[in-house]
Amino acid sequence: MTTDLNKKKKHRRPMSTTTVMAHGFLVIIMIGTLLLMLPISSASGKFTSPLTAMFTAVSATCVTGLVVVETGLYWSLFGKIVIITLIQVGGLGFMTMAVLLSVIIRRSLSPRDRVLVAASYGINDFGGINVLVKRILRGTLCIEGSGALLLSLRFIPEFGFAKGLGYGVFHSISAFCNAGFDILGNGDSVGAYAKDPLVTVTLIMLILLGGIGFPVWNEFIGHKRRQKFSVYTKFVLILTAIYVVGGAVVVALLEWNNPETIGEMGFGAKILNSFFQSVTWRTAGFAAVNNAALNEGTKLFGIFWMFSGGASASTAGGVKIATIGVIMLAAYSVAVGRNEINFMRRRIPFESVMRALALVVIQLILTVVATMICTVACGNMDVEGIDIIYEIVSAGATVGLTAGLTPLLPPTALVVIIFMMYFGRVGILTVTFSLLGKTAEGGSSISYPDTNILIG
Repeated sequence: MTTDLNKKKKHRRPMSTTTVMAHGFLVIIMIGTLLLMLPISSASGKFTSPLTAMFTAVSATCVTGLVVVETGLYWSLFGKIVIITLIQVGGLGFMTMAVLLSVIIRRSLSPRDRVLVAASYGINDFGGINVLVKRILRGTLCIEGSGALLLSLRFIPEFGFAKGLGYGVFHSISAFCNAGFDILGNGDSVGAYAKDPLVTVTLIMLILLGGIGFPVWNEFIGHKRRQKFSVYTKFVLILTAIYVVGGAVVVALLEWNNPETIGEMGFGAKILNSFFQSVTWRTAGFAAVNNAALNEGTKLFGIFWMFSGGASASTAGGVKIATIGVIMLAAYSVAVGRNEINFMRRRIPFESVMRALALVVIQLILTVVATMICTVACGNMDVEGIDIIYEIVSAGATVGLTAGLTPLLPPTALVVIIFMMYFGRVGILTVTFSLLGKTAEGGSSISYPDTNILIG
């Protein structure tokens, strides 16, 4: 009997990379939930309900920014520290923090640890993991520190040294991690600073730097003279520029005369806030204008921008701009009759296209199902359908922008939002493979004959 048990233990496979990643985020969320439930975490000194605590913990860990209570008013200093810690861990990834701990205690990484970290960043180079993580941590410290300093220049004169510095640090981390949490306590995010270039431009730069992805970072930091950047880095930078500029143009065109958003602003402030809205849609969650007051056409456009998200292996969410870019290139290739999908004289593998399509389809299905459930749950509320979709996509893409609906949602809808935030951060394919007990490398050895399916 004992021998059989020992044999089973020997043959038991270790958890897959995707399972470890999915479970790791769950553990962080549960710890955060328990801490936020404690009386010490609330400003009133009372216990927080499990649903409110879990919603906040998930939103922070998944760097979303949707809240059911005002962060700056409801939570105590301890609660805010818990939230910003969850944001930092969730933004960088728990595997990065595990490597940091290993470095501190001087424990060498096992081959399995290296595989896990590499998978969390979507890279294949296992040898330079320590160097990569150190670069990420140094870069993060430098960028967040610079952002905190710049924001403190505005906050310290207004709130005093200690509070102003704390506000600078909190909002710098929140922006870099694309979380969108604010503790200003005014109920309109950073709307009070919509016309302030120091605050808005600093937040824009923090959001963009956090959203371009750590592989791109690594390439820039390790770049040598006359060395060419990879096709992926060029792809991400081109798409980022298209999304930022294109989004700003659309916002300006649709909202130019809307008195409830940018209509009453001067020319410079209109341009600045058009860019800010375009950038924050890509999973940042800070609101300089009231998103509930956006025109329906603008909200519809914003839904697609939020759905796209930022770059892979970054602090941003969404299905990722590279995913959308690959699908667009595939559509173009089919339209012009090409058999291959090319970019900058490089062929994009068919497997990448299939993975991109799978990710988008799964995300769309989840969004539709979640929207249907929330619509039924909100049956007695006077709510616009587009606002529900806006909220669901914002959660699934870990954006955090709201049309003012989240605090009013019934418990059933809040649970749906929680699941959407978790799936959006951990990654649809990661969670799917985890649940199925498979990895992307696994496949069937059976090959079937071709058949004809009419398309279009």
